[in-house]
Amino acid sequence: MALPVVLSQVGQVTVSLVDNMMVGHVGTPELAAASFANSVFIIGMVFGMGITYGITPLVGNAFSKGKFKEVAILLKNGMFIHFIAAIVLTSLMFGIYFLLPLLGQPADVLELAKPYYLLLCLSYFPFMLFFSIKQFFEGVGNTKMAMQITLLANGINVIVNYLFIFGKFGFPELGLVGAGIGTLVSRIFMLLLFPVYVIKIPKIKKYFSDARKQVLNYSKIFSILKIGIPIGFQIVVEVIAFAIGAVMMGWLGEIPLAAHQVALGMASFSYMISLGISQANTIRVSHQMGVKDYHAMKMAATASTHLVLVFMIVMGVVFVIGRNYLPLLFTIDPAVVNVAAGLLIIAAIFQVFDGLQVIMLSTLRGMADVKLPMFLTFFAYLVIGIPTSYALAFLFHLGAQGIWYGYLAGLAFASTLFYFRFKIIFRKLT
Repeated sequence: MALPVVLSQVGQVTVSLVDNMMVGHVGTPELAAASFANSVFIIGMVFGMGITYGITPLVGNAFSKGKFKEVAILLKNGMFIHFIAAIVLTSLMFGIYFLLPLLGQPADVLELAKPYYLLLCLSYFPFMLFFSIKQFFEGVGNTKMAMQITLLANGINVIVNYLFIFGKFGFPELGLVGAGIGTLVSRIFMLLLFPVYVIKIPKIKKYFSDARKQVLNYSKIFSILKIGIPIGFQIVVEVIAFAIGAVMMGWLGEIPLAAHQVALGMASFSYMISLGISQANTIRVSHQMGVKDYHAMKMAATASTHLVLVFMIVMGVVFVIGRNYLPLLFTIDPAVVNVAAGLLIIAAIFQVFDGLQVIMLSTLRGMADVKLPMFLTFFAYLVIGIPTSYALAFLFHLGAQGIWYGYLAGLAFASTLFYFRFKIIFRKLT
């Protein structure tokens, strides 16, 4: 179940990873601008993703009990609320554009980042609707469809990037703006492909036919938001912590900011694989919760934890061994490569805790426990992590590495808190 979700998640991060790789070969200011724009944009993006995650455990629970009418009702109401959320959040992301000059970035980086950020905002609405449908189908155990669409979209992103970033085959050479066009085109394509699947596959079409017959139910909308909004805030808090770190990197200069984007790109790749496993874990846990098979639920959570920890340890070894070579995928600037190599050593350690926290959090989501974890997330990242980053970077003069040591502290606290939260709930259930 996890493999298609993993490939889908890797596909999501590959869009920005490919952008960074291609843009990094245009110049260091362009790479720094991409880092800054993505660090701001991703806050709104993941909050929207979190809202869509709210439908997965509810659908999974109803589906495991054979309540197919309930599944159709959740689809109708979920699509409605996600459509409204997409409009509101897209508007807010455009509004944030006017605040970009207040974040203290170098002038050349800011000017390059502004048009790229606007293109990312345009891609937000189709991205949200794609995720709404994706999370529904993952709730009923169909994880392959989103994977196939995402991989196709990545191919389109690479082609459009190549044409517009470097000005090939008569297309204008637009640099970072070209990467934004590639992202926009690929995300529109992702949304448009879903109706093709729905029309061609009768089993899938039936879900939408049944959903069309249902009426809006405000109690269902509330139940979706009751789970989705706390999940959204959980993810946003972590992303805000990383975004604040990126802003602090900008205070250190464009070379640390570019190196931060390189190292974070590599860490995000391994994180997305762990996130894919965690989403499959949420599906399994929600299904077993539906039938009250708590032993099988714990087995699923334990197996997922082992998978993620082993993978993250292996990737940590790869980061340490390849720390002087992996940054060359993004840039040939020796100063950026040198700083990024130091950050990758820290990433090798913190991603083990990152893997543990994401799998524990996904288990809690599958059990529909989202409120307290939201506050635990806030404490770990914004009370522990960010102050530690600031203190180590600017008071103890550790620079870029100090910011990443703060990330490590926040993730270690989060993973520990989520683990003990799971132990407490499981003891109550059994």
